[in-house]
Amino acid sequence: MAILPILTYPDERLKQDAKPVTVFDEKLRKLADDMAETMYAAPGVGLAANQVGVLAQVVVLDTSYSEGRPNLIVLVNPEILEAQDTMEWEEGCLSLPEVHENVKRHRRVKVRAMDVDGNPFEVEAEGNLLAAALQHEIDHLKGVVLLDRLGLLKRRALHRTLLKRKAAAG
Repeated sequence: MAILPILTYPDERLKQDAKPVTVFDEKLRKLADDMAETMYAAPGVGLAANQVGVLAQVVVLDTSYSEGRPNLIVLVNPEILEAQDTMEWEEGCLSLPEVHENVKRHRRVKVRAMDVDGNPFEVEAEGNLLAAALQHEIDHLKGVVLLDRLGLLKRRALHRTLLKRKAAAG
Protein backbone atom coordinates (compact mmCIF):
# COMPACT_ATOMS: atom_id res chain seq x y z
CA MET A 1 0.00 0.00 0.00
CA ALA A 2 1.05 3.58 -0.53
CA ILE A 3 0.05 7.02 0.67
CA LEU A 4 -1.04 9.04 -2.34
CA PRO A 5 -0.74 12.83 -2.73
CA ILE A 6 -4.08 14.56 -2.11
CA LEU A 7 -4.99 17.30 -4.59
CA THR A 8 -5.87 20.61 -2.98
CA TYR A 9 -8.12 23.40 -4.14
CA PRO A 10 -7.96 25.09 -6.66
CA ASP A 11 -6.51 22.14 -8.61
CA GLU A 12 -8.73 21.87 -11.70
CA ARG A 13 -8.78 18.07 -11.53
CA LEU A 14 -11.08 18.37 -8.51
CA LYS A 15 -13.74 19.84 -10.81
CA GLN A 16 -13.70 16.92 -13.25
CA ASP A 17 -16.32 14.17 -13.33
CA ALA A 18 -15.11 10.72 -12.37
CA LYS A 19 -15.87 7.89 -14.81
CA PRO A 20 -17.76 4.71 -13.91
CA VAL A 21 -15.61 1.70 -13.09
CA THR A 22 -16.08 -1.16 -15.53
CA VAL A 23 -13.13 -3.42 -14.64
CA PHE A 24 -13.00 -5.03 -11.19
CA ASP A 25 -9.46 -6.29 -10.83
CA GLU A 26 -6.32 -6.14 -8.70
CA LYS A 27 -5.61 -2.59 -9.92
CA LEU A 28 -8.96 -1.44 -8.47
CA ARG A 29 -8.30 -3.25 -5.18
CA LYS A 30 -4.85 -1.59 -4.95
CA LEU A 31 -6.38 1.83 -5.63
CA ALA A 32 -8.95 1.28 -2.85
CA ASP A 33 -6.22 0.07 -0.44
CA ASP A 34 -3.98 3.05 -1.25
CA MET A 35 -6.89 5.46 -0.89
CA ALA A 36 -7.78 3.98 2.51
CA GLU A 37 -4.19 4.27 3.73
CA THR A 38 -4.08 7.87 2.44
CA MET A 39 -7.37 8.74 4.16
CA TYR A 40 -6.30 7.26 7.50
CA ALA A 41 -2.89 8.99 7.33
CA ALA A 42 -4.39 12.40 6.50
CA PRO A 43 -6.44 11.81 8.80
CA GLY A 44 -9.93 11.97 7.30
CA VAL A 45 -13.21 10.08 7.22
CA GLY A 46 -13.64 9.93 3.44
CA LEU A 47 -11.76 10.23 0.18
CA ALA A 48 -12.86 10.15 -3.46
CA ALA A 49 -10.55 8.87 -6.19
CA ASN A 50 -10.45 12.20 -8.02
CA GLN A 51 -8.98 13.76 -4.87
CA VAL A 52 -5.88 11.67 -5.58
CA GLY A 53 -5.94 12.40 -9.31
CA VAL A 54 -7.75 9.25 -10.46
CA LEU A 55 -10.95 9.92 -12.42
CA ALA A 56 -12.75 6.75 -11.33
CA GLN A 57 -15.96 6.49 -9.32
CA VAL A 58 -14.37 5.09 -6.17
CA VAL A 59 -14.89 6.31 -2.61
CA VAL A 60 -13.48 5.12 0.70
CA LEU A 61 -15.21 6.02 3.97
CA ASP A 62 -14.71 5.26 7.62
CA THR A 63 -16.70 7.40 10.01
CA SER A 64 -16.00 5.10 12.98
CA TYR A 65 -12.18 5.04 12.86
CA SER A 66 -11.68 7.97 15.26
CA GLU A 67 -13.83 6.13 17.80
CA GLY A 68 -11.38 3.22 17.78
CA ARG A 69 -13.55 0.83 15.82
CA PRO A 70 -12.50 0.93 12.16
CA ASN A 71 -15.22 0.13 9.64
CA LEU A 72 -13.94 0.83 6.13
CA ILE A 73 -16.54 1.09 3.39
CA VAL A 74 -15.41 1.06 -0.24
CA LEU A 75 -18.02 2.28 -2.70
CA VAL A 76 -17.55 1.78 -6.42
CA ASN A 77 -19.92 3.62 -8.78
CA PRO A 78 -22.04 4.96 -5.89
CA GLU A 79 -25.36 6.61 -6.58
CA ILE A 80 -27.91 8.16 -4.29
CA LEU A 81 -31.21 6.32 -4.64
CA GLU A 82 -33.19 8.25 -2.03
CA ALA A 83 -32.64 11.53 -0.24
CA GLN A 84 -35.05 13.04 2.27
CA ASP A 85 -35.34 15.99 4.61
CA THR A 86 -32.48 18.39 5.32
CA MET A 87 -29.92 19.01 8.01
CA GLU A 88 -27.00 21.32 8.48
CA TRP A 89 -23.65 19.66 9.08
CA GLU A 90 -20.19 21.09 9.74
CA GLU A 91 -17.88 19.64 7.12
CA GLY A 92 -14.20 19.68 6.36
CA CYS A 93 -12.39 18.36 3.31
CA LEU A 94 -8.94 16.89 2.77
CA SER A 95 -8.70 18.93 -0.45
CA LEU A 96 -9.50 22.15 1.44
CA PRO A 97 -7.19 21.98 4.46
CA GLU A 98 -8.24 23.95 7.53
CA VAL A 99 -11.67 24.79 6.07
CA HIS A 100 -14.72 23.81 8.12
CA GLU A 101 -18.12 25.12 7.08
CA ASN A 102 -21.76 24.36 7.77
CA VAL A 103 -23.39 22.76 4.74
CA LYS A 104 -27.01 21.84 4.08
CA ARG A 105 -27.34 18.17 3.25
CA HIS A 106 -30.10 15.59 3.06
CA ARG A 107 -30.80 14.16 6.48
CA ARG A 108 -31.51 10.66 5.18
CA VAL A 109 -29.84 8.99 2.21
CA LYS A 110 -29.89 5.58 0.63
CA VAL A 111 -26.91 4.82 -1.62
CA ARG A 112 -26.35 1.92 -4.00
CA ALA A 113 -22.79 0.95 -4.91
CA MET A 114 -20.57 -2.01 -5.68
CA ASP A 115 -17.65 -3.39 -3.73
CA VAL A 116 -14.20 -3.90 -5.30
CA ASP A 117 -15.33 -7.29 -6.63
CA GLY A 118 -18.38 -5.84 -8.39
CA ASN A 119 -20.95 -7.06 -5.86
CA PRO A 120 -23.84 -4.60 -5.40
CA PHE A 121 -24.85 -3.37 -1.94
CA GLU A 122 -26.77 -0.51 -0.34
CA VAL A 123 -25.95 1.82 2.53
CA GLU A 124 -28.52 3.86 4.45
CA ALA A 125 -27.72 6.67 6.85
CA GLU A 126 -29.78 9.24 8.69
CA GLY A 127 -28.84 12.42 10.52
CA ASN A 128 -25.22 11.51 11.16
CA LEU A 129 -21.66 11.86 9.89
CA LEU A 130 -22.10 8.92 7.54
CA ALA A 131 -25.07 10.60 5.82
CA ALA A 132 -23.08 13.80 5.30
CA ALA A 133 -19.89 11.97 4.26
CA LEU A 134 -21.68 9.86 1.66
CA GLN A 135 -23.10 12.99 0.03
CA HIS A 136 -19.81 14.89 0.31
CA GLU A 137 -17.77 12.14 -1.38
CA ILE A 138 -20.35 11.49 -4.10
CA ASP A 139 -20.25 15.25 -4.78
CA HIS A 140 -16.49 14.92 -5.37
CA LEU A 141 -17.12 12.27 -8.02
CA LYS A 142 -19.30 14.83 -9.84
CA GLY A 143 -16.64 17.54 -9.63
CA VAL A 144 -18.44 19.36 -6.80
CA VAL A 145 -16.27 20.62 -3.92
CA LEU A 146 -17.32 21.89 -0.51
CA LEU A 147 -17.06 25.51 -1.65
CA ASP A 148 -19.73 24.86 -4.29
CA ARG A 149 -22.22 24.14 -1.48
CA LEU A 150 -21.72 27.55 0.17
CA GLY A 151 -23.40 30.88 -0.46
CA LEU A 152 -21.85 33.21 -3.02
CA LEU A 153 -20.21 35.66 -0.58
CA LYS A 154 -18.72 32.95 1.63
CA ARG A 155 -17.59 31.00 -1.45
CA ARG A 156 -15.80 34.03 -2.91
CA ALA A 157 -14.13 34.92 0.39
CA LEU A 158 -12.88 31.37 0.96
CA HIS A 159 -11.76 31.11 -2.67
CA ARG A 160 -9.58 34.20 -2.23
CA THR A 161 -8.20 32.93 1.08
CA LEU A 162 -7.33 29.55 -0.39
CA LEU A 163 -5.65 31.11 -3.43
CA LYS A 164 -3.53 33.32 -1.14
CA ARG A 165 -2.63 30.29 0.99
CA LYS A 166 -1.62 28.31 -2.08
CA ALA A 167 0.50 31.20 -3.43
CA ALA A 168 2.22 31.64 -0.05
CA ALA A 169 3.01 27.92 0.10
CA GLY A 170 4.75 28.18 -3.26
